[in-house]
Amino acid sequence: MDTQASNSEPSLEAQPEIETAKNLQICTLTVRIIKNFEFRVSKNIILQVDAARTTVGELKDICRTHIASDTKFKIFRTIDFNTLKIYTQAFGNKTQNLIINMGEDGFLLDDKATLEFAGIRNETELSFFNKDAYEAY
Repeated sequence: MDTQASNSEPSLEAQPEIETAKNLQICTLTVRIIKNFEFRVSKNIILQVDAARTTVGELKDICRTHIASDTKFKIFRTIDFNTLKIYTQAFGNKTQNLIINMGEDGFLLDDKATLEFAGIRNETELSFFNKDAYEAY
């Protein structure tokens, strides 16, 4: 029985794939699309994005495209969604408000920042809404 064959290292051909996988930071995000704060009208979008390469502005565009193309979001198409805010992160504290985190922090204001730089990790929940409606709430 040859024990060296079972303990062999991966071939050189497999190593570039390993390097590529290390450079990707695929995150599963839940984006809560909020139409109305008072009546808590919202729907969720589950996305998988590369946090190291995707910017906040690109994530907003992905959500807007999803809203425009999915028939489940037909009633949401009249709203100008312009603000992303972190609701909660995996293993973090959740707020008492079921629709949005009412704290002062968590706004993603820089559209050119990558999600990784903005503090987005795997299984982060975000809220996407109109800032004027949020301030009125």
